[in-house]
Amino acid sequence: MGIKSKTVVVNGQTITFESGRYAEQATAAVLVKANDTVVLVTVVAGQENPNLGYFPLSVEYQEKLYASGIIKGSRWVKREGKPTDEAILKARLIDRSIRPLFPKGYLKEVQVIAQVLSYDQTTDPDVLALCAASAALSLSPIPWNGPIAAVRVKNDNLDLVVSGSKDALVMVEAGANQVSETDILEALASGHAEIKKIIGVINELIKEAGSPKEELIIKPVEAALAKQVLAKTKTALDDLIVRLQTSAREKDLNLGPIQAACLEDMPEADSSEVKAIIDDYFKTALRQKTVTKKIRTDGRGFDQIRPITCEVGVLPRTHGSAMFKRGSTQALTIVTLGSPRLEQLIEDLEGETSKRYIHHYNFPPFSVGEAGRMGWPSRREIGHGALAERAIEPVLPEAADFPYTMRVVSEIMSSNGSTSMASVCGSTLSLMDAGVPLKKPVAGIAMGLMVEGKDYVVLTDIQGAEDHLGDMDFKVAGTDSGITALQMDIKIPGVTPEILKDALEKAKQARLSILDIMIKTIVQPRAQVSAYAPKIATLNIPVEKIGELIGPGGKTIKKIIQETGCEVDVDDNGRVIITGVDPEKLAAAKKWVNGLTREIKVGEEFDAKIVRIEPFGVFVELLPGRDGLVHVSRLSTGYVADPNTIVKIGQTLHVRVREIDEFRRPGGGQRYSGRR
Repeated sequence: MGIKSKTVVVNGQTITFESGRYAEQATAAVLVKANDTVVLVTVVAGQENPNLGYFPLSVEYQEKLYASGIIKGSRWVKREGKPTDEAILKARLIDRSIRPLFPKGYLKEVQVIAQVLSYDQTTDPDVLALCAASAALSLSPIPWNGPIAAVRVKNDNLDLVVSGSKDALVMVEAGANQVSETDILEALASGHAEIKKIIGVINELIKEAGSPKEELIIKPVEAALAKQVLAKTKTALDDLIVRLQTSAREKDLNLGPIQAACLEDMPEADSSEVKAIIDDYFKTALRQKTVTKKIRTDGRGFDQIRPITCEVGVLPRTHGSAMFKRGSTQALTIVTLGSPRLEQLIEDLEGETSKRYIHHYNFPPFSVGEAGRMGWPSRREIGHGALAERAIEPVLPEAADFPYTMRVVSEIMSSNGSTSMASVCGSTLSLMDAGVPLKKPVAGIAMGLMVEGKDYVVLTDIQGAEDHLGDMDFKVAGTDSGITALQMDIKIPGVTPEILKDALEKAKQARLSILDIMIKTIVQPRAQVSAYAPKIATLNIPVEKIGELIGPGGKTIKKIIQETGCEVDVDDNGRVIITGVDPEKLAAAKKWVNGLTREIKVGEEFDAKIVRIEPFGVFVELLPGRDGLVHVSRLSTGYVADPNTIVKIGQTLHVRVREIDEFRRPGGGQRYSGRR
């Protein structure tokens, strides 16, 4: 078929989609270019495994360091290793956009691989990869209800990625600096207008290089079998729906025991068909109850939030802690404070960067009443941690005012929907408990959606059953002034701006209600950090004094660290940060640094300790690391043949500075002449 390419201009940037150049054995492959950023996305369809019971889609996003002309910094490992957290988040961005558009019943394994081949430091490869994934799936014979496209809408207060079809929005991911709902909707509208341009070009490429779509044949369920299965299971399913009104456990959604009992009575039946009949009845009954009868699974009103409980200071030796409970969803959140040198270093296509605020989210199996895998965090855990991190970042104090590295860990104690937003609320409470001067408290809420024909309902504070059986999970976090983070995932082909506007308005009211409850628990951040947290002193020294502080080969600064037990960090601008747990040692280290770097003036007086005795006089320590000479003629009114006869090392003399010479001592200090 040869190489085919199409070009579109989006917000002044030229984007080119190309097929037929690389990866000819893949089911489909698209190369996308914008400026000097190049991304290759391949799609491969494997075999169907009917026994899986779910659609096996996998998405991999790989940032090869060669794309930026970088060799890995490790001395021992030069090959890229497992995906970084950032790569996983970008893979999830693609996954969450394309997954809703695969038709129900398609069970072949599908693997999407995005590789960044060249990066120009300015053009976002993640959004290009998402668009190329859409183009590749559209060109392939794989059944898929695309195309879609994505754009990033960014300004000083907003970083928003939105994907969608020509008619509706599919996925939203955003970090914001307390942006209003109106501004968010305007950004979504402007983004959708650009999305339509990209979709138009993908459609042109499909006409020239697309493959006929594979026919998806789904065997209809026999009416007789459905009637027989429901005759055996309907009572149990209806009883389960009633129990869910008071259930606090996500595991109660498990239809496995009902399915197993039915199959035991019907050993000749196809297990997948039996499970499908039971699943379909259960989902339809619950959704009709909500949309048609206007009764939520647990009996709440559509805008009603589950009961909330908050506590702070729940763990005695941590630097900050809080428990946030909403219904049966419970998060225990812990804060640890550290020195600036503990910032997380990240090596990616941008080179080496660092971050001072880190949020880790843990979802152990006991939180849903199960025994299961423990180990490395799952992609979901990484994604939820990143969302909670993004929600809090806009309200963190500036590093100049609060130079700590902050690590927050959310331990999910119990899960029944919206654990990521419970983590956001818990983060605020625990940071305030730790004495972190947040600009404003942040709360989060998860909004749901159920659509039946032309009717739909938006649900506030969805629980597990509504998340599992609903059509949308829309997480909104923010302060009383505006939104700080958004994340929308759907299970239908798209949602309209009208639905999003409705959801954002209701989310705001819920967020304000939750903030009121949280503020009653802790009104403002504690005035001091925990007694168990390190203390930090910050001072500025002249740039020309940095060398004196560090000393030859780092000798001076290492001595300060060794003798005081404090960490001492100095940057190129002369900003010195001293970190220590013991306030007295911190003060000693600060005095030492000040003494090394401040100017001593003629006429100043000191109580100075003798550190060395020579025939011509004694050296006294005026300030830590700064010695001065008291000449032998100044030790007494009479003649002194040997200073050892009248003074001893360690003795304190009261001295006044008489003059400062022009020479520097090996230790970096100046020599001073003084009067006893």
